[in-house]
Amino acid sequence: MAGLALVSLLHILVPVYWLGGDLGAFYSSSFLIDPRRSVKERMMALTILNTIDMAPRTTLIMALPTGLLLGWAKGWLTVPGIAVLALWLAALAWLALAWALHLRHGAPAPGLRRIDLTIRWVVLAGLTVAGLLGLAHRINLPLFIALKLLILAGAVALGLLIRRLLVPLFPPIAQMRRSGESTPEGDRAIAGVIARTRPAVLLIWLLVLAASLLGLAKPV
Repeated sequence: MAGLALVSLLHILVPVYWLGGDLGAFYSSSFLIDPRRSVKERMMALTILNTIDMAPRTTLIMALPTGLLLGWAKGWLTVPGIAVLALWLAALAWLALAWALHLRHGAPAPGLRRIDLTIRWVVLAGLTVAGLLGLAHRINLPLFIALKLLILAGAVALGLLIRRLLVPLFPPIAQMRRSGESTPEGDRAIAGVIARTRPAVLLIWLLVLAASLLGLAKPV
């Protein structure tokens, strides 16, 4: 019983830290785009944002292994224990890669970034296929788990979209860091990028809340 409670706690912590971290990053971005702040303050806000953002990045990666372990432990999923172990090892390797990229503090690492991006596309495809097969009763999955797989796929897809939307943010940030001064054009560019990403972030919040509700309701 204690082991099952621990597994349940691990899975419950996923939405807790996901939403909490996203909220902190969301709030920090308001200081980044504020032209009334000094460049030093805005760079500090960026550092805080990047650090806090590792909470949702971590929980996105751990959502599937903790959910699979919980489903296996409660008998909702009929999968071999070795498959659960293999997924955990793969997830931990991916998590180590994500943290290695973060700890490089923006240093170029195109090879590692390509690996991370490839993993995300593979995970997105796998979650989508498994969720749809579950809904079609082609594989034995409870309805709520099939839906949660599709929701997680949606969150991964939105994360990929946000990465694409953030690309124009880097040149004005780099210019501001180099010169120690902001420009009206740079401020507009930064504010515009953040504004375009916010709807996707809010949609991720709704998806996480929907997945949490499904986990509580457990429709068959």
